[in-house]
Amino acid sequence: MKSLNAAVISWCLVGVAAFQLNAERQVKTINDNWDFKFPEAKEWTRIVIPHTFNDDAYRMRDYYKGKGFYRRNLRMDSIDSGKRYFLKFDGANKAADVSVNGHEIDSHVSGYTSFVVDVTDFLNRGDNEVVVTVDNSRADIGPVSADFTFWGGIYRDVWMLTVPSVHFDMADYGSNGVAISTPEVNDRRAEVEVNSGIKNDSPSEMTVVVKTSLIDPDGNVVKNLRRNLKIQPGETKNVVVNVDNISSPKLWSPETPNLYAVKSELIDAVSGNKLDEVVNPLGFRWFGFDGEKGFSLNGKLLKLRGVNRHQDMAPLGWALSDDAHRRDFELIKEIGANFVRLAHYPQDDAALDACDRLGLLVWEEIPVVNRVDSIPGFDDNAERGLVEMIRQHRNHPSVIGWGYMNEILLRAPGDNDSSWTGVRNHTLDLAHRLEKRLKEEDSSRVSFIAFHGSDRYNKVGLNIADVVGWNLYQGWYGGDLTGFDRYLEDQHRRFPDKPIIVSEWGAGSDRRLHSMVPVPFDFSIEYQQKYVEHYLPYIENHDYVAGGAYWNFIDFNVAERQESMPRVNNKGILYNNRDFKDVAYYFKSAWRDDEAVLHIAVDDWGDRYLAEGQLMPIKIYGNVDEVELQLNGHSLGKKKLENFNCVFPANLNPGKSILVARGVKDGEEIQDVATVSLKGCPDVMSGETLAINVGGNCSFESDHDDMLWLPDRRYEKGGWGYVGGKSKSTTAEIFNTLDGPLYQTSREGLSEYRIDVPNGRYEVELLMTDVNRPSTLSPYLLGRNQVDDKVRGESRIAIEINGRSVEKDFSPSDGDNYFQPVRRRYVVENNEGSISVKFIPLSGTATLSGMMLRRL
Repeated sequence: MKSLNAAVISWCLVGVAAFQLNAERQVKTINDNWDFKFPEAKEWTRIVIPHTFNDDAYRMRDYYKGKGFYRRNLRMDSIDSGKRYFLKFDGANKAADVSVNGHEIDSHVSGYTSFVVDVTDFLNRGDNEVVVTVDNSRADIGPVSADFTFWGGIYRDVWMLTVPSVHFDMADYGSNGVAISTPEVNDRRAEVEVNSGIKNDSPSEMTVVVKTSLIDPDGNVVKNLRRNLKIQPGETKNVVVNVDNISSPKLWSPETPNLYAVKSELIDAVSGNKLDEVVNPLGFRWFGFDGEKGFSLNGKLLKLRGVNRHQDMAPLGWALSDDAHRRDFELIKEIGANFVRLAHYPQDDAALDACDRLGLLVWEEIPVVNRVDSIPGFDDNAERGLVEMIRQHRNHPSVIGWGYMNEILLRAPGDNDSSWTGVRNHTLDLAHRLEKRLKEEDSSRVSFIAFHGSDRYNKVGLNIADVVGWNLYQGWYGGDLTGFDRYLEDQHRRFPDKPIIVSEWGAGSDRRLHSMVPVPFDFSIEYQQKYVEHYLPYIENHDYVAGGAYWNFIDFNVAERQESMPRVNNKGILYNNRDFKDVAYYFKSAWRDDEAVLHIAVDDWGDRYLAEGQLMPIKIYGNVDEVELQLNGHSLGKKKLENFNCVFPANLNPGKSILVARGVKDGEEIQDVATVSLKGCPDVMSGETLAINVGGNCSFESDHDDMLWLPDRRYEKGGWGYVGGKSKSTTAEIFNTLDGPLYQTSREGLSEYRIDVPNGRYEVELLMTDVNRPSTLSPYLLGRNQVDDKVRGESRIAIEINGRSVEKDFSPSDGDNYFQPVRRRYVVENNEGSISVKFIPLSGTATLSGMMLRRL
């Protein structure tokens, strides 16, 4: 007997090829043999679909937004007058115009949903030229503003569909024409309603049999129903079939994602020949949200444990294969998630198929993000995108709700701005319009809306969806970690009946940055761990919080982002190449009760530095009760895990050390082995380089020359460090360097930097930059951009090293050199037992970002 994964998925998820090849319908991809060019280009370039024309988004903030042209020769050896021919585009961002043989046929105005074009009447026998113009600049199509790149191109599959003249409706907003619902579901019985749209494109009246088959997860036909239909030429009719009295249905859930299938067939009533066929997935489940109890599925409370997922992978942008989409959701399931928010747009059919198969509950949404624009057509296009999303993905049991706005007041004018009243009213009108249409399309699922952490949404009356999602970043962009707890508690106290989900929460991390004393927004690996270890227990331990979706599953491209890794939002728990960050094992430890998890959290940190006598904290993530850690074969003892982690202080020696952790879960022993590398304090006397990340609390390991820069510290006799000044940081991008974080922290107003070393000849290198000119900062920095990069006027300084003048009148911005790295080296004779670099302000204040010392 076939299993679900072997039988039903072969029909539903692989494109229903097994049935359709035997039926009249024929389906094939036409991803090969396409050409592409930009408007100004003279020559075409051969490409393969999926494709994006925005590889520039990896290099620059102001990436290309405009038109791109695609063409393909479509050869038709024959054209059957009894068939219709369609092209189906799974995704072309943002708008697409399609022409065949010079005839403009159709336009589509959503970059994230499928569309189907009937090309029958424009095809010739032999060669046919298909031209598609894609435009990712259209301001009347959402999103207009968002914290992700608008990758232009035909970035999902293109299909050719051949169907008989009588077929399932191909003009139903990109869907396959069949809508499935479950009016009744419980653990004893279920009922299925199948609503099929049927089109007669033949010149004659036709009588067809509409055959509906229900197939269980083991591949057995449970029910077979037939309905005769008489349909006139050019007519589209809907047939509703009720499949009732399904006893003891196998329920769909994250633990047991039992998938049924509904096979819909059209049969010629006279000849008995099969005309058309489609197969859709079906899952029996029911769910609900409650303001006090949270979320329930199939009558049982269930915490939604999830992530947000962007369809992004370098160097492909959004042009991912179906296998890449499926891989992502398998990884999401591996860490123990049961929920995913498809942010901030409808995603590939392969993504929804994977969620059905794996048992991942889904919040899917349209990209109405940051603000509502008054551009003509914007509202209509948003509504159409909503309808397309729902109709194309309504049959997926994984979907529990539809979202239609995200942080929509983030870029709205202030209350006292003259335009605020109009913006507020327009936003409210569109929200009510979308909420109404959502319920008309699908009353069986909930509506979602996501707000950033501002009570303004409640004040203006936008809290109208069934479930409110809060995107909260207290302790990252501003405030402290406990502000997260207080914010949620305040919302629940004031709106106790409103279901709440934490739709975004996250902190950035850069594997080059590490700190023993992590602080908000330092982008250290350690602060991300600290942040996550505070937020997740609160979500898990408070019933009124239905769950959460961590932001984000992966580090992903944002062309406009600056920060420590320009063009990357690095809040992921996986790197963009899908390697796990150490913190991913914290989630896995908390969420995977079905298997033992034990991980020594040292993978993210390459070479480490310890001051003399300092112990290195070794963190362990796991879901075992107790863990023993061995260092180079010697036990460091045993520790109980609290909040799925514990820390061993370890006395590491320079060089590589072997760590072995062991624990027991449910009688089964588990162990993890890791290697840690330690660098001692650089021996300047032997020619090693002392590199200091001045102004930074983090060590920084360059990923292009492996130089380890040590965190800054105050000078003490016999050592090294700063004298005076204060630490300063910026999020602005520093150009023409791969070591941006070195320049984004600095010591401002210092009078001296001193390093006590034996006499001799040395090379001193100073790193500086001038960011005292406005730069265009991201609105997603929230409160932080209120304090960054203020213009304080040009700073000019003189520099002396051991009493000798090396710069008499200097500014790192000389030559209009703002946001650029300045590295100057000086050779000095040390006859005083110390290298003393003094900064004498001529105007403004002195600022130093880094310092290197090497004995010659």
